[in-house]
Amino acid sequence: MIKYQIFVSSTYDDLKEERSQVIKAILEMGHIPVGMEMFSAADEEQWKIIARQIDETDYYVIIVGNRYGSVVGGISYTEKEFDYAVSKRIPVLGFVIDSSVESLAKHVDTAEEKVAALGKFKNKVKQRPIGFWKTAEELHGKVSIALMKAFNTTPRIGWTRATDVAGPEVTQELSRLSRENSELRNELNIVRNQEAVDRRSHLQSRIDTLKAISRRLVMRERGKSTWDLETQIDLFTIFSQLAPEMMVECSTEEASTYLAMMNNPSEDAKLSPSAPVPLNYVSSLFADLASLDLVEPSKKKHPVADKSLYWSLTQEGIDVLKLYRATHLEAAAAKARTKGDAASHDPTAT
Repeated sequence: MIKYQIFVSSTYDDLKEERSQVIKAILEMGHIPVGMEMFSAADEEQWKIIARQIDETDYYVIIVGNRYGSVVGGISYTEKEFDYAVSKRIPVLGFVIDSSVESLAKHVDTAEEKVAALGKFKNKVKQRPIGFWKTAEELHGKVSIALMKAFNTTPRIGWTRATDVAGPEVTQELSRLSRENSELRNELNIVRNQEAVDRRSHLQSRIDTLKAISRRLVMRERGKSTWDLETQIDLFTIFSQLAPEMMVECSTEEASTYLAMMNNPSEDAKLSPSAPVPLNYVSSLFADLASLDLVEPSKKKHPVADKSLYWSLTQEGIDVLKLYRATHLEAAAAKARTKGDAASHDPTAT
């Protein structure tokens, strides 16, 4: 069974009993009443909630008594709701209090501006088919009859339980979509796995390129003005030595000191504490690594007085370093496992 959502709009304090009867009538018919009396009329955020509720409403019931209601921005919230429902082309059912009804004084507007506004609002509502009511009980019956007619003449989408909707066709479609979803997930996993394989192959190619390039590294001993010590070293060794230092950043001067310390060809030679490897050599090495997108000038801020040039790893450089170290660790672990297996099968081992 389709259930319709029905928005009930009115002023609140003066029409509590009438609203209660209308809500009761809607519930007795098996439909869903919605009312916004619990929200503050002065809260713009609450208006967004009210508007959203009206957007989802199938029918709009407006009850008009002898009060205009709270005014915000020159218009009452009740009239604002009415105008919004009309603008959204929602079927409107209007119910205006009969002029012969004598309401309690507290339920009647006396201020001239509100009396005038209420009169204009009633005329606006009367431009549509309406019903007049005298008592809450009479309103109960009139709303029920009007809603039944509206359901027949202007049927709306309404709400239906999911279990009532899911027929064989829907079940088959859901099954098809589920299979298709599973196939797409499998294809996505294959693509991701292939991307991982391709990425690893690309990074390994970077390592192979670095290993194939040899560089002459010259160094200066302490107290000397010339760089007389030298050694041959491949670019990958240079990268693997400097990369951990560049996880944050490394200056050209620091790289000079570090490379000299790691590659001193003479155990007896004491290297110069200042530029043991020529700074122009180091800059050239960084340029080589930068051309392969492995390093870049550091983005960290430094004092203006600091004239050093700092370098950091790019994401490509980080990935190359990770692959190298992971491969190294995996090989070491495999060697340890092999050694452990051999020892466990050695009858002479104690």
